[in-house]
Amino acid sequence: PVSSTLYGSRFLKGEVGGSVTHQCFYSITPANKHDRKYWCKIARSGVCYTVISTTGYTSKDHAGRVSLEDTPQNGTFAVTMTELKKNDTGTYRCGIGTTNRDLYVSLNLTVLADASDLGPTELVHGELRGSVTILCPLGDTHSIEKRFWCKLGRNGCALIADTNGYVGKSYQGRIFITPPESSGAFKILINDLKKEDSGLYRCGTGRLSGPDSRRVVALQVTAASTHPKRPKFLSGTVGGSLSFKCHHDPKGNYEKKYLCRWKAARCAPLADADGFVHESYKGRIQISSSNRENGTYMVVMMHLREEDAGWYWCGAKNGHTEHTSSVKLRIQKEACSSPDPETSTLVKPTLSSSPAAYSTPAQRSITGLTYTAGTVTESTTTLLPAATPGTSVTPPGKIYHESSSGESRLLPVVLPALILLIFITITIPALTKIKLQKETGK
Repeated sequence: PVSSTLYGSRFLKGEVGGSVTHQCFYSITPANKHDRKYWCKIARSGVCYTVISTTGYTSKDHAGRVSLEDTPQNGTFAVTMTELKKNDTGTYRCGIGTTNRDLYVSLNLTVLADASDLGPTELVHGELRGSVTILCPLGDTHSIEKRFWCKLGRNGCALIADTNGYVGKSYQGRIFITPPESSGAFKILINDLKKEDSGLYRCGTGRLSGPDSRRVVALQVTAASTHPKRPKFLSGTVGGSLSFKCHHDPKGNYEKKYLCRWKAARCAPLADADGFVHESYKGRIQISSSNRENGTYMVVMMHLREEDAGWYWCGAKNGHTEHTSSVKLRIQKEACSSPDPETSTLVKPTLSSSPAAYSTPAQRSITGLTYTAGTVTESTTTLLPAATPGTSVTPPGKIYHESSSGESRLLPVVLPALILLIFITITIPALTKIKLQKETGK
């Protein structure tokens, strides 16, 4: 990894007489592996006084109750503090470097008289742009109270999402709170992980500070990611079709591969690899072309409608773990008249000999995600050359006349003269005849 940043939990909690362990993750570079690791506490003056370091130093106040274990091959070191005291509460740094102002990450340690009300802390690791599954505690299987996910901070627990429909702006389309299982447990699924997602969270039911919200989760998002960047948006046209690839771990043995439609932290099943298709999508959606070796499967959507616009999730389930990814579909109206999407069929690209109609397949390929927009059939009377910036398109009739012989340019002048000649030829004999008749009559 090229990144040299450190990452770790920003908050720790413990109780008097108990212990805490903090893990600090760093990029595995030669300098980081062999440089000094330290743990220091920030005083009121702003100076960070060393508590322990890999040079062998340990402060007198913490002698016998603090340890630091460095594991360079994994890019992590762990600090354990035991026999906690109330005055151990404060802001600490875990870092790398010859001074305590070098590479570091700060965190807050809170020591309470009784920390049992905060519940056990679970450490969950995730990769940048990857996904995680967090199993939330058992609850009432018949409870109709909202399920939630919030992030712990200095001012309490900030709500991220709940089953009442709330989803934070930065989590739109990428968090799903599952329905309760038979045991009452439920899961939080998050994908497209970002660095800023690292931190301490709480999940539960009812009120944020209620008795059923004691589970605390430390989420660590590592910058070293095996997940490539993939497009988050696809475009389709009313009446057309598109296809895209869903990705999962090729080494995984999944019991179910599915597609669901995301809305307000929920995801309604649409189709799966076993042949299930939601009634409203019969004949319009299917999962095919599964490639286990590459860890992909293809989703095809046909006869697109305006209401199909929105977020969709790909998922692969293995026990309680689910690997997910999300994509947002945008539907555009056709510029010209098109078949009714309710009754139209997918049109294959063909070459037409008639200039009055042509078919253009809109197909795109993007690394990690391939999709094909449905064929759009447009009607027109004449095919005009495309205009380029700074130029104009000349009507076909004008082009024809300018490219004709010079005789065609004389036509506007000769034609009126010819008409005048014919008029004179007819009129003069008629007038002469009338004059003769008058003279004879006299």
